[in-house]
Amino acid sequence: MSASGLMQSLRNKGFFRSAVRCENQGNRCNPADRNMFAVIKTGGKQYKVAANDLVRVEKLPGEAGDAITFENVLMVGADADVTLGTPLVEGALVAGEVVEQFRDKKIIVFKKKRRQGYRRKNGHRQELTLVRITEILTGGAKPSGKKAAAPKKAAKAEAKPAAEAAPAAEKAETAAKAEFKDDVKLIGGVGPALEKKLASAGITSLNQIAEWTDADIAKIDEELDLRGRVQRDEWVDQAKELIAGKPPRAKIDQK
Repeated sequence: MSASGLMQSLRNKGFFRSAVRCENQGNRCNPADRNMFAVIKTGGKQYKVAANDLVRVEKLPGEAGDAITFENVLMVGADADVTLGTPLVEGALVAGEVVEQFRDKKIIVFKKKRRQGYRRKNGHRQELTLVRITEILTGGAKPSGKKAAAPKKAAKAEAKPAAEAAPAAEKAETAAKAEFKDDVKLIGGVGPALEKKLASAGITSLNQIAEWTDADIAKIDEELDLRGRVQRDEWVDQAKELIAGKPPRAKIDQK
């Protein structure tokens, strides 16, 4: 599809809004940016946002009032002037503020197998974060809002004498290395079946996955028929986090 055809398709779908809510123009919404919007990706989903919008996203770390940024910006535009990322828009950033952490309405998951007496009923409440979008930034600009509360712990640590902070950091790093378990199944979405597939291709270590290049990913994806799961589930990033001593993402999601 040509660029003009894509633009017309987006207009037909109501992708361009005529105005953006600016209740708090004094400290949040710039009148010059009333028509500016962006498309961000978080939690495996895409959201079209504008300044002062309230967005429900998959649970993100932070408490009410904390500042938060979204670096995965797929599109930025103002009225008909649109910049498409490849896949991300270079230098674009969306800043927001955590309004609250909450759980969605309960859904019922019911399974039944005919003539086998099999019935299972479970409930699930998805954990979500309500975020107010404060700024849409381009050209590498930095957000002007307050910083997230996470650095508070860092500020307390800086208050301690350097002599005490250094041994603590070394102890934490040693503990992280000691807890590191080189198991590819720790990557979210990789189970015994995928582990066997990877082993058949000679991939048995997180260190191997962490060193994959784009060419390696394309080759493995084609050989094992993974259908883009490596990039979609961010295997390389997960492997690097696990090697660094961070807990598996799957366990974080279960909390």
